[in-house]
Amino acid sequence: MELTREQLDIKQAAREFAEGEFRERAKEFDEKEEFDLAIWKKACECGFVGTFIKEEYGGHGLGYFEHSLIAEEFWRVDPGCGQAVLSTTFGAEMIQAFGSEELKKKYLPPLVSGEAIMGFGITEPDAGSDAVAAKTGAQRVNGNYVINGSKTFITNGCLADYLLVFCITDPNAANCHRKHSAILVDARQPGYQATKIHGKMGIRASNTAEISLTDVVAPRENLVGKEGEGFRQLMDFFNKTRNHVAAQGVGVAQGALDLAIAHVKKRKAFGAPLSRMQGIQFMVAEMATRIEAARGLYWRAAHSVDQGKPDTALISMAKWNAGDTAVNVVNKALQLHGGYGYIAEYDIQRFYRDAKIVEIYEGSKEVEKAIIGAELLKRG
Repeated sequence: MELTREQLDIKQAAREFAEGEFRERAKEFDEKEEFDLAIWKKACECGFVGTFIKEEYGGHGLGYFEHSLIAEEFWRVDPGCGQAVLSTTFGAEMIQAFGSEELKKKYLPPLVSGEAIMGFGITEPDAGSDAVAAKTGAQRVNGNYVINGSKTFITNGCLADYLLVFCITDPNAANCHRKHSAILVDARQPGYQATKIHGKMGIRASNTAEISLTDVVAPRENLVGKEGEGFRQLMDFFNKTRNHVAAQGVGVAQGALDLAIAHVKKRKAFGAPLSRMQGIQFMVAEMATRIEAARGLYWRAAHSVDQGKPDTALISMAKWNAGDTAVNVVNKALQLHGGYGYIAEYDIQRFYRDAKIVEIYEGSKEVEKAIIGAELLKRG
């Protein structure tokens, strides 16, 4: 599979933007656990945010593949900054696929123009990989929904102007997969409270929060699609976002390899550059090969989504393999730095901390393997 001229230009532009905006400030954002939203606004102005949103809703009308290409280049320079910028549309995938025209026209354009940030409240303290265990509930009252519950590990929880909430709308449904719906909540509504989570291992530039919802009111028209369709919509959503995470894994791995190559070419041992040693060359060859394989896999998976034929098994393969590749490659890259890789002055230690999340969010590696196995066995 080869990239078009336009896709190559997008990759190059994304890399140049990240080098210019992330590189010098990444350490600062990591230490302070915050991000300069002026960079996000600039990314919006440059067309990097919301590429998958259709033109009629203010977007650029490109594909999820192009969004993934940008994610790879951003994460290659700095994972935390890359996540802080591109996660600002997290949840827009579901609105675009299942929301009413009114929802799409009202809430999608501001995400692209840099006027709004959104998030998606899925995970709860006792409901992570098992999404149907989510207990947050929405009751119909006088034409509105009144929502009560809590969410955790929510990206942009403190920054979001609005948040999709995965919640129970029919607690008595015979089928547990028909209990939940997705409802868009205005984060300025009374009863919405976000508490920032501090001390994360990695991607510290990205805001993560615990959310408390106490009698939060959302109008009935903020329901995405129909009641009881939340789980089905969520699975479709993950088919898109897991490609993005796979691209993140490839990006952080490639960035770590870049750092390792630069280090071994200038660092000397036993009277010669480390790069002259065959053992080092073998490690670099293994790292580069794994990255190329992971990249090709996520390209195929993302292409299946943009062709309207998402291959769930392939997507889960891409996500799991990219996470495994990220952790493996970054670990080797730090090893190639020796003791220098263990101190904050060198970027590789930050990449080492950032890489692990790719194996956890949007479906842990164990969940992805279970999906792959089930899908393949179902096909016979």
